[in-house]
Amino acid sequence: MRILLSNDDGYFAPGIALLAEALAPLAQITVVAPERDRSGSSNSLTLDRPLAVRRAQNGFYYVNGTPTDCVHLAVTGLLQELPDVVISGINHGANMGDDTIYSGTVAAATEGFLLGIPSIAISLVAEGDGHFGTAARVAVDLVRRFRERPIGEPVLLNVNVPDADQAGLKGMEVTRLGRRHKAEPVVKSATPRGETVYWIGAAGGAQDAGEGTDFNAIAHSRVSITPLQVDLTRYAQMQAVKDWLK
Repeated sequence: MRILLSNDDGYFAPGIALLAEALAPLAQITVVAPERDRSGSSNSLTLDRPLAVRRAQNGFYYVNGTPTDCVHLAVTGLLQELPDVVISGINHGANMGDDTIYSGTVAAATEGFLLGIPSIAISLVAEGDGHFGTAARVAVDLVRRFRERPIGEPVLLNVNVPDADQAGLKGMEVTRLGRRHKAEPVVKSATPRGETVYWIGAAGGAQDAGEGTDFNAIAHSRVSITPLQVDLTRYAQMQAVKDWLK
């Protein structure tokens, strides 16, 4: 079995190193990740300049581009054989609800999915150091399931793991994405030269966190697994727009 690992925290992040170590007994692991933190980069591709691929002392490849660049380069040119699974993570922080639109972690997995490869984004819902080992064990469990009982259709899974030790987990739950309140206002400050600059505000709290959502699963110490799709078409509104155009 061959697994391609990427992330948006950078090739040096502890989450991806631990994930590679945990999965090594199960598969041939290749890591292709950004050279620096590219959190919030979403599905952007670098089209205005060439990209360089370098190799770190630990064998990880790193790219001066986005998470999407990393997976795209790996699958379409760098690797001699296609991976059986693409895994992005372990992200340091949640990727739930509206986060998935902005997340580089989810974007890396989405690129694998778009290229026809089963893909998983895995995030640890932690603000401090966190229980990365717990998230790694969840990833190992999911890979074993893929190997022993492949899902018979293209799949993109967004996985969020509670920040708890293994004993603190209360199972897994297949969920839908919840919704957040709108983001906090931007934070305005000044540079030493007197220029006004702005920091993007923090994400809002959970607005739709009812039963069945990813937020609810995490609140009840369950691993949240959300199947995602790429089709953004709002089919229910197509007729209304057709009528509007008459």
